[in-house]
Amino acid sequence: MRATLRWAHSDLRTHRGEALFLVLATAGIVVSLLLATALFGYATNPWQRVFTQAHGAHVWLHTGSSADTGKLAELDEVVESVAGPYPTASTTLASRGTRAAVELRGTPERPTVGRPLLTSGSWLDPANPDGVVLETRLARALLAAPGDTLTLPGTGRTLTVLGIADSAEPRYRPGEQPGLVWAPPSAVRNPGGLVIGLRLANPDDTDYAVQRAVTELGAGAVSEVSTWKQARSEAQGDNRLLGQVLGLFGLGALVAAGLAVHGAIGSRIRGHLRDISVLKAIGFTPGQVVRVFLLQHLAYALLGAVAAASLIQALGSRIPGRLGDAVGVWQGLPGHTVALFAVPVGAVLFIGATTGLAAWRAGRVPPVPVPRPAAPVGGRLTGAARQALGLRLPPALVLGWHRAFTRRLRSLATVARLALPLLLIVVAMSAWTTIERFDSRPDQIGLPTALTARADSGLADRDARALLERDPQVAAAYPGVEVAALVPGQTATIALRGLGSHQDPYPYALAEGRPPQGRDEAVAGQGLLDLLDVEVGDWVRMTVGDQPQILHIVGRGIEPENAGRVISTSLDTLRENDPDLGPSLYELRLSPGADPQQVADRLTTAGHGHLDVHTVPNPAEGLSPLRGVVVGLIAVLALIGLIELLTAIGGTVREGERDLLALKAIGLSPRQITAITVTSTACTALAAVVIGTALGTPLAHWLIDAQGRSSGIGAGIAQGPSAAFLLLFGAAAVLGATALAVLPASRAARHRLADTLSAVA
Repeated sequence: MRATLRWAHSDLRTHRGEALFLVLATAGIVVSLLLATALFGYATNPWQRVFTQAHGAHVWLHTGSSADTGKLAELDEVVESVAGPYPTASTTLASRGTRAAVELRGTPERPTVGRPLLTSGSWLDPANPDGVVLETRLARALLAAPGDTLTLPGTGRTLTVLGIADSAEPRYRPGEQPGLVWAPPSAVRNPGGLVIGLRLANPDDTDYAVQRAVTELGAGAVSEVSTWKQARSEAQGDNRLLGQVLGLFGLGALVAAGLAVHGAIGSRIRGHLRDISVLKAIGFTPGQVVRVFLLQHLAYALLGAVAAASLIQALGSRIPGRLGDAVGVWQGLPGHTVALFAVPVGAVLFIGATTGLAAWRAGRVPPVPVPRPAAPVGGRLTGAARQALGLRLPPALVLGWHRAFTRRLRSLATVARLALPLLLIVVAMSAWTTIERFDSRPDQIGLPTALTARADSGLADRDARALLERDPQVAAAYPGVEVAALVPGQTATIALRGLGSHQDPYPYALAEGRPPQGRDEAVAGQGLLDLLDVEVGDWVRMTVGDQPQILHIVGRGIEPENAGRVISTSLDTLRENDPDLGPSLYELRLSPGADPQQVADRLTTAGHGHLDVHTVPNPAEGLSPLRGVVVGLIAVLALIGLIELLTAIGGTVREGERDLLALKAIGLSPRQITAITVTSTACTALAAVVIGTALGTPLAHWLIDAQGRSSGIGAGIAQGPSAAFLLLFGAAAVLGATALAVLPASRAARHRLADTLSAVA
């Protein structure tokens, strides 16, 4: 045992840098996997906790005021309990200069189904008819707290905030989902409809229950349907995407690290054949030789894994932003301890498995060294190499290229191991450039307008458009309307939008097909195509109230809102079914360089309380933590690539030692011999860069577009790095590899004669 430890200690002293890189790479991989686990837990558990504690409803139905909701009692075979019906009214609340669209819900008593969970303040008080409770995200948007006073613009009414509560229903999203306000029925003075919640005996029966409910009430009575699945998906949001990115790259980096360790041990075994034979000759068993390599690298991996787990446990919750919040919540979940133990152990076991496969070869080395052939297995120079020498190309260039690829199987394995981290780096850079595209070119990813304006009844359409277009930084104002429509089968509602006109069409961002031009033509988001199982070119039928609407899908747009469950046509097309339909919103396209927030503030002031203007949400705002994640992943992958590169350089130097006498005998100088090794390394790095870039670019597009399809945005959002940037990246990788090879190659070229003879022996 003492001899084993001495040999391991000697090997560590010889390969300190490689050991350090392996520890750091393992730590980075385990950190990535633990953060991915935390984000997955953070994405799902908070909403699930609220839904469970609130005894949440699986289906919420918005109906007209005259709907006979008593008919839903006939659904007792699928419905376990009912919340409501509650009267509702759509209005706008203002607080501290901020406005938000809300749904006032008349709640006579605290519900037992869909019960709001108070986080501060108190519940409604019958003695305070103007007291309300706000949903948490709405309260955050209005900067409101218990005791604050809210105004209803244009009415002179005020409401007092009594409390703030969490809800498992879809949360407030500016321009997409109104905020939820629980109020006494007396505060809902002009109800525009009813809302009723259904808690199902079996959540898997959601679609069937919605279909039965709509059938009982009548399609014309139901204006909107929302389900627990939609609420959960919206609550998970970008956290799940961050978890997927971290998990994917963490697993990819783990595979790359395992392969790098395998290659490093294989190269070290080839360089220590004589030492291993001596160990066996003095009594070491094959198992002891295997354990030397296995325990040594397991110790490196274990050190990195323990350091990563300790770092996440102690400091993870202090990471700024969403990642820190996710770790803090995850540390309070029941499965946290198991995951904190299982993830590092799994990473160490995987690295141990790849180490064991390589160390097994060391156990098979015979006690008596087998004489190696004087020439490489690749044999003589290839015909192409001889022709290149005949053309008087520099011998160092030709012989370096020949050395890099003379052992085909080993050379291909080295190139593949080095190409894997480079491929993952290209994918990470593509993720970065895609996020930059969302920021810099929102018009290409479904956001051609920067602001959405809504006018109240005190401002006519003509006056509203004139006011908006009068602003010097508003390039165009497109009138529009958005209504909820029931899909065929009456199992869900989608967003039906009418934007622009035939004379002034809305500038859709299309990934497939063409923009709508004629009557009844529309473009749809990927989420709607998946929901209805249709394609571009199909006709679809939907119901708005009791009025059917039939549209021809002529294009697929990149639709970041409402999970892509959106179909858009012109306002003129919708007016053909309802001539009295007027615009309820205006999409504003700004001049280049305009600040959306400044324009919004200016228009709100000019509207004198009759205009509600807000910026269009950009998905990139929720993905800002991904930039730091990408940088960290690239650093980890670069460490793994560096380990493999050092292994390749060491192997090339050792292979060149046997040819050193021959190269000196034919008159090559130490500088030329050094150039052979450097050229060999550069050729290996160049091949890895070409393969990594050639495979990484299409893989990145496929992964990003697949994520876009699954989220409902749709394919066509991927943006890879420019050709010039990829060329610069490849050149930096090759030049870096060349620089790293210069020092060991020059040392080997100046070996003494005795050292060279010893290496050959």
